[in-house]
Amino acid sequence: MRNFSKRDYAVLGIFAFIFFIFIIRFGYFQIVHADDYADAGKSVSSRSVTVKSTRGEILDRNGYPIVTNRQGNAVIFDASNNFPTYENQEERNRIILKLISFFESADEEWIDNLPVKVDKNGKAYFEEDREDDIATMKSRDMLNLNSYATAENCLDALIERYSLQSYSRSDACKIASVCYEMLLKSFNSSNPYTFADDVSDKLVSVIKENSVSLPGVEIEITTYREYTDGTIAPHIIGMTGVISAEEYAEKKDTYGMTDIIGKNGIELAMESYLKGKNGVKTYYSDASGETRVEYTVNPEQGNNIILTLDYNLQKVTQKAVKACADSIEKNPLPPAGSAVVIKVDTGEVLAAATYPSYNVENYNKNYEKLAKNTAAPLWNRAFLSTYTPGSTMKPAISIAGLEEGVITNEDGTYCDSTYTYRDITLGCTDAHGFTNVVTAIYHSCNIFFYELGDKLGISTMNEYRKTLGFAQKTGIEIEEAVGTLDSPSYRQTLGQEWYPGFTLQSAIGNAGDQVTPIQLANYCATIANGGTRYKCTLIKSIKSYDYSTTILENEPQVVKETGISQSTLKYVQEGMLRVGTIGFCQYAFSQLPVDAAAKTGTSQVEKVVNGKRQICNNGFLITYAPYEDPEIAIAIAIEGASSGAAVAPVARDIFAYYFNENKDENNNMSSEEESSQTDNELIH
Repeated sequence: MRNFSKRDYAVLGIFAFIFFIFIIRFGYFQIVHADDYADAGKSVSSRSVTVKSTRGEILDRNGYPIVTNRQGNAVIFDASNNFPTYENQEERNRIILKLISFFESADEEWIDNLPVKVDKNGKAYFEEDREDDIATMKSRDMLNLNSYATAENCLDALIERYSLQSYSRSDACKIASVCYEMLLKSFNSSNPYTFADDVSDKLVSVIKENSVSLPGVEIEITTYREYTDGTIAPHIIGMTGVISAEEYAEKKDTYGMTDIIGKNGIELAMESYLKGKNGVKTYYSDASGETRVEYTVNPEQGNNIILTLDYNLQKVTQKAVKACADSIEKNPLPPAGSAVVIKVDTGEVLAAATYPSYNVENYNKNYEKLAKNTAAPLWNRAFLSTYTPGSTMKPAISIAGLEEGVITNEDGTYCDSTYTYRDITLGCTDAHGFTNVVTAIYHSCNIFFYELGDKLGISTMNEYRKTLGFAQKTGIEIEEAVGTLDSPSYRQTLGQEWYPGFTLQSAIGNAGDQVTPIQLANYCATIANGGTRYKCTLIKSIKSYDYSTTILENEPQVVKETGISQSTLKYVQEGMLRVGTIGFCQYAFSQLPVDAAAKTGTSQVEKVVNGKRQICNNGFLITYAPYEDPEIAIAIAIEGASSGAAVAPVARDIFAYYFNENKDENNNMSSEEESSQTDNELIH
């Protein structure tokens, strides 16, 4: 019998160890992960698709829904599921034209963004206001045409590119529109193309019935924005749309090329909260043809935005602004205006109305009319329009005079209706006699403020006006204008000389000062609450999609403690109380359940109307109530109004609703009625 050496034992040991490891690994594969490898053996192909997250909803401060979601049908082309490739263009063309015929027969729209169209005579033309799109189409990366290429040149290039010579020019243009859009959207096996959105169930049935002849055409169940009433605060709520090429280039790390994104308003400002995160769904197919589906990445739904707006108060404010603007007689301007309502102790915007307005649900359908409307219904007058504010500026100048010690309440000016400054004679609305700061605000005495402005100087006036929020952004979450305070440096930017008389005009709000309605409302709130200027906000809170978690609770933010003495504010508030109770607003406010303080204002503006220059008035009002314990402040601007007093009915209606214990019962016009009125009346 052979004796084994140490080397032999070593070799046998190594072989035994290797065999042992093999047995362990074999058991691991065949026993522990047997099911996984059995499934993998059966799987012969897989494809992944994006599962879009559901966008968060938008509600008012009381939880009333303003924007929600509903399910709908989208028709998509899926390159990973037999839709013809670019090399098989003729088959693509056949499928596209067949789909278009289904949509036209059903009188439904498909996505047609080509800036070239064909008239009834077969002649190509460019759509108006599409210069950027036309330039993109002619660019080197697209059709590679000269900048001076005509619409006919572009259509000919598209026909050649997509092998459309056998079709009529009308059909060729329609097919080319889809093919060109597929190119723009980078259609490929991992990026489906959306041919049509929000397709009716009836048309979906027709498409499914013809599915054999429409390979790669699929129906995708998706969500669409739904509005409780599309006429309520459209300038604030904003809209969504498919992400543009420019937006995608900036956000491609987190967005797909067909994702929906906020375009303006709250939808844009709160995009990061509303959007959520897309998921991924993978389809595995085995040799027997069976398919299983797994969510490789679960979608995260968007968060819900709770606004500071009060839905019913917004409705009341919109109706009041519209009624006032429409009531102005002999107005050379299209009726227009705005109003902003703010909580004085938080800066929360309870309502912000702009007139004329539009219905966001019909925006795409009516866009051409809206864009051409000379009254600019798409413009957010409450936050973006700047106006010379007239006498609403006088409380600010009063504060400056009292705080600087230039005047006391006992000091006064004698007003005999005229005032001579150097070699200029200026007038007042009446001969007010002796006026102090309280009576000057009450009577809106220009002469008192001419003298006060001259004593203060433009720099000191502007210092206080900035403290009160003029020429400063309010901090509102959506787009707003900054405005301007008149000064020598400002006039220099205009290439104009500064004259001393500008200081006097600025003191009564009639020089180069430009303010927004929301700035006026916040300024009024600062006077009402005792001198604290808050950041304006539209966001009350943010909740998770199922409302189980509070993502953000928005606390009031103090922008500036003005430091204005309470004695100064008392005199200004007393003057404003007289305006509201025994002055210009008495007739409008007399039946209110609370006392309201106010200041009216009127300014002149030069406008070109029907080719002629005309001088028109704008009417303004700032007001707050209740006087003893202020809750809300309002600013109103009505274009073409004869005076600030003429716009007081807007504030009356807002106060009457807000301080009415049965307000919800009294505000009973249905959304459908108001929506219909808006469609018929706001689009002039």
